[in-house]
Amino acid sequence: MKKRILKVAIAGNPNSGKTTIFNSLTGTRQKVANYPGVTVEKKEGKFNCSGYEFHAVDLPGTYSLTVSSEDERVARDFLLEENPDVIVDVVDASNFERNAYLTSQLLELGRPLVLVLNMSDRAASMGQKLDLAMISELLGCEVVETVGSRGCGISALKEAILRASFSSRIPNAVDYGQEIGDAVSTIASKIDAASEKSSSVRHKSRWFAVKLLEAERGIDEKLAGFTGSAAKGIYEEARRMADGIEGHHGAPMDILIAERRHGFAAGLYREVQISAPAYVKGGFSESIDDILTHRIFGIPLFFAIMYAVFYITFTLSEFPMRLIEGGIGWIAESIEILWPAESMLKSLVIDGMISGVGGVMVFLPNIALLFMCISILEDSGYMARVAFIMDKLMHKIGLHGKSFIPMVIGFGCSVPAIVATRTLENRRDRLATIFVIPLMSCGARLPIYTLIIPAFFPESWRPKVLWIIYFVGIVLAVAVIKLLRVSVLKGDSSPFVMELPPYRMPTLSGILIHMWERSKLYLKKAGTLILAVSIIMWFLTSYPRPVFNPAMEAGSRQDSEVILQAVALKSSIAGKIGAAIEPAIKPLGFDWRIGTALIGAFAAKEVFVSQMSIIFSLEGEGVSSMTEVLQRFYSPLVGVCVMLFCLIGFPCFATLVMTRKETGSTKWAIFQVVGLTALAYVVTFAVYQFGQAFGIGLI
Repeated sequence: MKKRILKVAIAGNPNSGKTTIFNSLTGTRQKVANYPGVTVEKKEGKFNCSGYEFHAVDLPGTYSLTVSSEDERVARDFLLEENPDVIVDVVDASNFERNAYLTSQLLELGRPLVLVLNMSDRAASMGQKLDLAMISELLGCEVVETVGSRGCGISALKEAILRASFSSRIPNAVDYGQEIGDAVSTIASKIDAASEKSSSVRHKSRWFAVKLLEAERGIDEKLAGFTGSAAKGIYEEARRMADGIEGHHGAPMDILIAERRHGFAAGLYREVQISAPAYVKGGFSESIDDILTHRIFGIPLFFAIMYAVFYITFTLSEFPMRLIEGGIGWIAESIEILWPAESMLKSLVIDGMISGVGGVMVFLPNIALLFMCISILEDSGYMARVAFIMDKLMHKIGLHGKSFIPMVIGFGCSVPAIVATRTLENRRDRLATIFVIPLMSCGARLPIYTLIIPAFFPESWRPKVLWIIYFVGIVLAVAVIKLLRVSVLKGDSSPFVMELPPYRMPTLSGILIHMWERSKLYLKKAGTLILAVSIIMWFLTSYPRPVFNPAMEAGSRQDSEVILQAVALKSSIAGKIGAAIEPAIKPLGFDWRIGTALIGAFAAKEVFVSQMSIIFSLEGEGVSSMTEVLQRFYSPLVGVCVMLFCLIGFPCFATLVMTRKETGSTKWAIFQVVGLTALAYVVTFAVYQFGQAFGIGLI
């Protein structure tokens, strides 16, 4: 008989080490960061214990199950609707009282619970010691100590999950006092009576009762899905009882219940505390924060750190880039020698596939180094400080520092950055942040920058120019947000308190995993999407083939093979498309070659590089000579304009799809692509025309 797969939900506060525990349990490689907003979608994995298979789901990090943001909704709905066999509640042992507020809500779901006291080593170093047996007795659940970053306690945790899966033990819920408690019991009994055929509702009827008393928006509709027509009467009874209690206490019901939960957390902590942590004023994290979050020096230090990241990205990647470039050139030359006969298939392999894919493969070291640096900044806890120091500026433009977190994630990729906006409670804040995320220079734009910058700028200037391009994106994002918040998205931003997690030493394994994940995605894109687009673009640049008379063809070959190829290229579909759009882009300093490459970049930004490689390969230039080719055909001013247009202009297709999904509006996605492309045209036009007028960048 096939064994049932047991479902485990892993919940907890942001920065509690929840995803690290998930990784240790399942062996999967998920992104771990020290600030709220990264794990905004559930992650899934499997593990085995004593012959049983468990399906684990890593829920978004939340401070509460009272829904005010999208990630809280994802966590609540999964726990409410998927009925996990076990809930694993990961708490930061060094911040037990604060984390216990979420625990008080998880207890009310009536599901077997395993409480994980993570970072127990840090709690011990602070002098804190908790009575695990007392916690288990008071809460009615399994309790395990772990150090997730080192894998300590994971075996014991698996055993505790197994025991909880087959235990009939129901966790002890919060005592709200006689008046509120009686109301909860009365409403819960009515829910039980109305849902006799649905055991999935009866075991969490108390949770529904509390939520009805709190009058949480949308909870009556969820109850109606389980209890049908009886839901309306239950809801009205809950409101009547809540009105009576509110009138007696002179405070809203949700505030009264929240106070009871906080009291429960504080009382639990006092009961189970054996020794208190020794808080030392001016500790390690506080001392560093005095510098990194300084009201004057904080922002300049952030830009200095980003400059160091770009310096590392350029200098350390130079040697491996040369090796990869040499390897690609050797492959192309070897095929040329082994395949002497000219044919369209040979052109497809060398000029299309090798030039196209090889053109972006060269920049793999840059991608790996960039994400290594970002991983160090994230895992150390510094990125949370970036949001904190930017809070004052963000308030001036109508947002708050929390909106800067998805923008920083956008330096890696716009798609997860847009998903990360789910942590923002205010819809206007979400829409404004989503709109400008493509202005953050993602990893896909890095190959464009690292192709153009070395072609036109001396080595000492390369990190500076890259830093300026990233800085321009941030400045434009701030300006666009301000414009949106005083026009189409006018309204107040939501207040919030930013949590600053303690600094932690990034682990080598975590950094390497992060580097490998991003490099793997880049390689996968190069081997799938970019390869497919390269083949399509090769076809567009190769057909239709012009007909030359024998005398002209022979003469052309004697004079120059390049001339013949250039004529054929301009006669192709891509050449005709480029010629058609050239009048529109010529004021930007772009020719038909750049125009066709920009069209291909809509699929993925890296395609711009592969398309330029294909065009110049077909014109007789080798893959390894792209820098010299750019110098011969274009001025530094044109190079700057290309980078600006690729930075500001239309997002890639995947970003538009995610914008449509997260905003629920096709119009907003269209507004994003049209608005950013128009902005790119205006900015690039101004820069090029100004440069031309004052003789900047002319050869």
